[in-house]
Amino acid sequence: MSERAKAPAGIFPPIPTPFDAATGDVAPTPLQENIERLLREGIDGIVVAGSTGEGPALDADEHRRLLVAARETLSDGKWLIAGTGAESTRQTITLCQIAAVEGADAVLVRPPAYFAAAMTPESLAVHFRAVADASPVPVLIYNIPKYTRVSLEPAFLQQLTSHERIIGVKDSSGDPKNLAAYREAVPQWTVLVGSASLLLSALELGCQGGVIGVACFAPKLCVQLLREFEQGHRAAAGQMQERVSPLDKEIVGKLGPAGVKAAMDAVGMYGGPPRPPLPPLAPADRERVSALVRGD
Repeated sequence: MSERAKAPAGIFPPIPTPFDAATGDVAPTPLQENIERLLREGIDGIVVAGSTGEGPALDADEHRRLLVAARETLSDGKWLIAGTGAESTRQTITLCQIAAVEGADAVLVRPPAYFAAAMTPESLAVHFRAVADASPVPVLIYNIPKYTRVSLEPAFLQQLTSHERIIGVKDSSGDPKNLAAYREAVPQWTVLVGSASLLLSALELGCQGGVIGVACFAPKLCVQLLREFEQGHRAAAGQMQERVSPLDKEIVGKLGPAGVKAAMDAVGMYGGPPRPPLPPLAPADRERVSALVRGD
């Protein structure tokens, strides 16, 4: 990225990883076509290999291929953020280094999840500091207790503010009280919301934007909400939020990556199949997603 801001702000789709329907391989061309369409809608960057990108199901070489394809496609000034969370500090550092080599501007690091019961605040702090020490690019902490079963407390984040390479946090708790507590706890950090249902609330709290699944298939709606807010049009932003929230709750929240991919298919982008064992949507759910996207 050239001439970019110090920290990410705006709307960032956590873009799904497209897999070839016949082989199951990562499909770079559809990824690039999806990114080009999202760019035309005014997004500020993308996240690859995050939760919606089925990051835990990808190997290191697939991470690399996604990053290469994304970096080739993104415009100057647009952020490329890589999900690099893994089950060991060593694995996480390796993915961070791959991300940096392939042009990522920042990495998004979740807590290790498999041994969640053994994760103490002390051990997690050691983990995140070690990752940040070794990462060539800035680090965003990723709170997603839905998947990790680890909830990062606001006071825990304060322990990490002294590390110059840790610049922010993404909160996907879905809890407005937690989001507000994060914003208050780390005023020097970028705080990005992970739930599109809370996008307007996040902006009103002083958060810098969102990494939100709805932006993968309805980017214009999310960007317009942000623009209305920035221009002081509170009522218009509220109307946009009323349109965004059902898409978030019914598609992203209830159906996960497969739901986001089905919604992308419904708007003429490439969603395609999720990676097994994650199942595709049942036909009735696909029809429901199509109806929601159409606004029926």
